[in-house]
Amino acid sequence: MNLTPQKKIAARILGIGVNRVWIDPDNEEDLSLALTRDDIRKLISDNIIRKKSIIGVSRGRARILRNQKRRGQRRGHGSRKGKTGARQPSKEAWINKVRSQRRYLRGLRDNQLILPAQYRKLYSKVKGNSYRSVTHLKNTVEDSGIVKKRKVKRR
Repeated sequence: MNLTPQKKIAARILGIGVNRVWIDPDNEEDLSLALTRDDIRKLISDNIIRKKSIIGVSRGRARILRNQKRRGQRRGHGSRKGKTGARQPSKEAWINKVRSQRRYLRGLRDNQLILPAQYRKLYSKVKGNSYRSVTHLKNTVEDSGIVKKRKVKRR
């Protein structure tokens, strides 16, 4: 039995595509007699013709992935494509390193743990790449006796 005209009319009325129209296979005789839009509307109200639900692609896996990446996971060797310099340019790494060292020095100066002259000397050494990291700078400053060593809290 050819029900394509009825399906097309139902799709127009429901505002969906033809493929999403579901017709009850038990009531095909009633459908073959339905030719007008009013007849189709009555069949829709009687639940003989219905909308099929949209079948979409689940975003669940994508959400899990996004949350893992936010937490800093999935960054291991197997996930890397470019060289280290491509993932973080050497200039950017330098900027981060120097800024953090200068921030540390500023804190020492503002809390009056070092004199402005010492601050200037250390500042220029930071600029000249004398220290690998903030930890290296801290250790050097503490070992030279400029700043007193802080006591480590034990738990």
